[in-house]
Amino acid sequence: MELFNVYPLVNITPVKALGAKLWDDQGQEYLDFYGGHAVISIGHSHPHYVHRLTEQLQNIGFYSNSVQIPIQQELAHKLGQVSGYEDYTLFLCNSGAEANENALKLASFHTGKTRVVAFRGAFHGRTSGAVAATDNPKIVAPFNAGHAISFVDYDLKAVAKILQGGDVCAVIVEPIQGVGGIIMPSDDFLVGLSLLCGAHNVLLIADEVQSGYGRSGKFFAHQHAGIRPDVISVAKGMGNGFPIGGILISPALKASYGLLGTTFGGNHLACAAALAVLEVIEHESLLTHATELGQYLRTELEANAGAEEIRGRGLMVGIKYDFPIKEIRDKLLNEHHIFVGNASDPTVLRLLPPLNITRAEVDRFLQALYALVATEARTV
Repeated sequence: MELFNVYPLVNITPVKALGAKLWDDQGQEYLDFYGGHAVISIGHSHPHYVHRLTEQLQNIGFYSNSVQIPIQQELAHKLGQVSGYEDYTLFLCNSGAEANENALKLASFHTGKTRVVAFRGAFHGRTSGAVAATDNPKIVAPFNAGHAISFVDYDLKAVAKILQGGDVCAVIVEPIQGVGGIIMPSDDFLVGLSLLCGAHNVLLIADEVQSGYGRSGKFFAHQHAGIRPDVISVAKGMGNGFPIGGILISPALKASYGLLGTTFGGNHLACAAALAVLEVIEHESLLTHATELGQYLRTELEANAGAEEIRGRGLMVGIKYDFPIKEIRDKLLNEHHIFVGNASDPTVLRLLPPLNITRAEVDRFLQALYALVATEARTV
């Protein structure tokens, strides 16, 4: 049997990783400025993370959600404490798409309505409802297209007009669009959106799958706007590579047996990984570190990267050029041995390094980028 060929793979085989570095099967070292799509939050193979998982596996790795699993409650308590959402409840699942799927389902259950408002450029996952709310027709199959979704720009009047129809159960928004190219709705827009949802009995879902877990310098990117969404979806950096996702749910939404469910969500190993991440974020002050180093990175880029625009917050950064970045990205990887990301906008370079990246590693990236941009400028 062969693998179903859906990924355009680069010819690199990582076999070891530590912190913000990887090594391939030829012994070549790479700097990871992408974190596997923002998954690596506390660095590869962090000693505390490895210890937590190893210790848990030596005791029990899995049992289903039909028995008491105290580590789930331990995770919920710690997440509430670190994120500032101690009064919310937590439903655990396995991925960002699954988190968003359950968020949308919960909103429909709670309101009795069906329509979802999403935003242009959005990416919420590849499963049924999540992909329907994703603004990319190429990955929406006919089966997915039957959902009632309205796509709008960041325009409160346009949102209000749709909400007045009375059939909207949820508005789902990324406080910072990742795949879309590090696009940020303004804080004022998010405040207005929250007020509109409250006035129309519509749930506001903040998709923090990529922008959460300290990536923006606050635990959640929406906290820069001072809002409290009804549901918050999380994944990626939550497990630092171990598959886990979840939704944080407002106390106004009540649970009932069978309302949501999952086989693997919240298993012992996943919870151990997620607890390790929170403990490292707290112990190593990674929110402060992401804020300070992110500011340094963006200031340097604004001064020297020759870009049209530097976007983002914390260590979620987009570099917008007036030309396609594919060649620069390829050369960063193949000549300078640095992983970076792209976006749906081919002119945007996306940076999502581990939150504990060092200033020396940031400088290594900057020097490589500046050299390539200077070469690009000379050839134009």
